[in-house]
Amino acid sequence: MDIIRDLFGQREKAAALTREAFQRLPRHVGIIMDGNGRWAKKQGLGVALGHRRGVETLREIIRHTDDLGIGALSIYAFSTENWNRSAEEVGALMQLILDFFASEIDELHEKNVRILILGEKDVFPPRQRETLVRAEERTASNTGLTLNICLNYGGRAELARAARQIARDVLEGRLDVDEVDEKAVSDRLYTAGQPDVDLMIRTSGEMRLSNFLLWQCAYAEFLFPTVLWPEFTVAHYDEALLAYGGRDRRFGGRKP
Repeated sequence: MDIIRDLFGQREKAAALTREAFQRLPRHVGIIMDGNGRWAKKQGLGVALGHRRGVETLREIIRHTDDLGIGALSIYAFSTENWNRSAEEVGALMQLILDFFASEIDELHEKNVRILILGEKDVFPPRQRETLVRAEERTASNTGLTLNICLNYGGRAELARAARQIARDVLEGRLDVDEVDEKAVSDRLYTAGQPDVDLMIRTSGEMRLSNFLLWQCAYAEFLFPTVLWPEFTVAHYDEALLAYGGRDRRFGGRKP
């Protein structure tokens, strides 16, 4: 256990940048936290310990996002496809849900963070489902950082859910078919009322969305750092934010 403790303590000691250091900050950051399993394998550890190490990274990134005053952070924690992993890994992830909220909810609430769970909660075991519902209810009135935690989430499933709601509203007379536009779709997504993702980061060097916030990432800037998620530091995050600030965002238009 001392070896594991030492590994978990090996973090880059770099001072985090303040808001004033950035030319421009995104309103909404999305992160695909990829590489926990590969990090664990590289260290000769079980995948469950890789996920636990990833939670330590997540804690630092949430705090820094909040310190910078970024409005929303969306993290891909458990996809609809992740149920296909081994029973051992799924069980470890279910326990991590309980552990994360047990250790973090007080601080997040104190920091005025609002927690939203993106995805269908009904399929989770009762203890996990109750924990998620309580976290949302407890922080519902908070007005600081919106922390979107994608659990049992899939972008296509979210769009299908929005389509069903639109069809139901049209059938029941609450919406005219001619009023079905992009806003009608956006208003029925889990992220209704939030800005679209400005910056999407996927660690480990993989270059795909993997069904993550497909609608919301339509005009996002993408960065794919090769570092594995458990090794991703606040310094890496600041580099990504600085790179975002240097991007020329035209949204399909052209500057004079």
